[in-house]
Amino acid sequence: MRHLTRICWLLGLVLLGSCGRQGLEPADVVFTNGSVLTLDAAYTNARTAVVRDGVVIAVGGPELADEYAAAVTVDLAGRTLLPGFNDSHTHIRGYPPRHIDLTVTRSIEQLVEQVRDKAAELGAGEWITGYGWSEDVMAEQRRPFRSDLDRAAPDNPVLLTRAGGHSAVANSLALDMAGVYRNTPDPEGGVIERDEEGELNGIIRERQNIVGDLVPEATWDEVRPSFVAELRRQLSLGITSLTHATGSIETFAEWQEVYASHSGELPRAAVQVFWESPEAMAAFGKRSGDGDEFLRVGPIKIFVDGGFTGPAAYTREPYKGEDSYRGKLSLEPEELRRIIRGANAAGWQLGIHAIGDAAIELAVDELALALDASPRADHRHYLNHFTVMPPPATMETMAGYGIAISQQPNFTYTVEGRYVDYLDGNRLEHNNPLRTPISHGIHVAISSDILPIGPMVGVYAAVTRKGMSGRVYAADEALTLQEALRAYTWGGAWLNFDEDRKGTIQPGRVADLVVLDRDIMQAPAEGLLDVRVDQTWLGGRKVFERGE
Repeated sequence: MRHLTRICWLLGLVLLGSCGRQGLEPADVVFTNGSVLTLDAAYTNARTAVVRDGVVIAVGGPELADEYAAAVTVDLAGRTLLPGFNDSHTHIRGYPPRHIDLTVTRSIEQLVEQVRDKAAELGAGEWITGYGWSEDVMAEQRRPFRSDLDRAAPDNPVLLTRAGGHSAVANSLALDMAGVYRNTPDPEGGVIERDEEGELNGIIRERQNIVGDLVPEATWDEVRPSFVAELRRQLSLGITSLTHATGSIETFAEWQEVYASHSGELPRAAVQVFWESPEAMAAFGKRSGDGDEFLRVGPIKIFVDGGFTGPAAYTREPYKGEDSYRGKLSLEPEELRRIIRGANAAGWQLGIHAIGDAAIELAVDELALALDASPRADHRHYLNHFTVMPPPATMETMAGYGIAISQQPNFTYTVEGRYVDYLDGNRLEHNNPLRTPISHGIHVAISSDILPIGPMVGVYAAVTRKGMSGRVYAADEALTLQEALRAYTWGGAWLNFDEDRKGTIQPGRVADLVVLDRDIMQAPAEGLLDVRVDQTWLGGRKVFERGE
């Protein structure tokens, strides 16, 4: 009898609660009691956002939370909710067992130990590769050289790529195997570095493939687990959408396989592909934008020049301290013209690597000619990087033809040392300009190019214009915090033709959302580098929580 009484009492509570919630709209998730940055065109700020069926259905003040019966309520407790970051230029890779992660290496001696340990693990004769070293963060404030790798692994061929991918260092065994010697001429578009005595120092700029082509091709089975793990890691950084900048029509099938196996679990992705023959592109049977809500074919990728980590960016004037060296073109102008015109005429979007001001001028001129020959109303072609600001006339052409930019302000922070070494005057001060191209009417999205991937470094640099040294570069190029965040969210969505579906917190937009660990609008700009992602939501489903 006592059990029956208790059951009736519990049933009464349930019915009473149900009656109390009658008339409320159903919802899956309500985020409330925090700073909701909608990042819409008016930069509307709210306190509450409501999600149902993977879509934002309402945004408003704190009272909005009382109008919905939600399965889950997230108390923001003063923290920030904003749209998921859209990294419009990044590189997602998987790695085989021979690979060493050098992104956290902070000294040459640490690097030597990492190579030595890998040699012991793999055994003599096996290739050792790695990625991510940067002289700017080394305790010794220099690059690793052939001699460092020789003492670490004399019996293994070694090739370690610098952060950014525009140069690499090889040891003596790897150089010998590649037939690279003291008197070997520079490859077309690249540089084989030598020391003061004319001996190889192991550094190869831009054409490190003359050694890298000897590395055994990793199988898909070897790299797939780390590839999926790297995609998942993007969610921990608050990245819910990305554009992979180094795909191909051959590797797109691998992306399809992964996304079919992990439906709804990975960031929304667009994969850039390199232009091949018209026959190969026709056989591929897809164009920019084809796919589904999670995986699409992205723009055609074209390299016009190299980068400053080489250095090989193609500039109008010689590099600082050089009589004539202005970097390198990656393609002859005639070949560049053929690809741009063919891709544009075939209906592809183009995302073109152009870093130096001369490369930017060339790319813009060719795009304009291609659009004159085959006009398109909404092509959304864009330049990746745009590091050295071109003349105003070039920016006016970009605005007139609707040519956009995917910019990396984080380079101002992490590549500062290279800019100081190679640039001077106005082109140093205005490196990676933001405000100037925007003032010309050019659409600018912010992205990472993995230097580093974490969006807050780019946001910090866009707002402060500070390098790692603390020096401010052309403060008039800075954005406000909300402008920087919108460029990193809605700006990338626009490049993907998705600005009406994601990139803001508005009714009808997908609920790709990020909870940051504080109210960043109230925090000092210097604290932006310390901001952490607490939660990431993809289509209204929580896919990351810090600490779990």
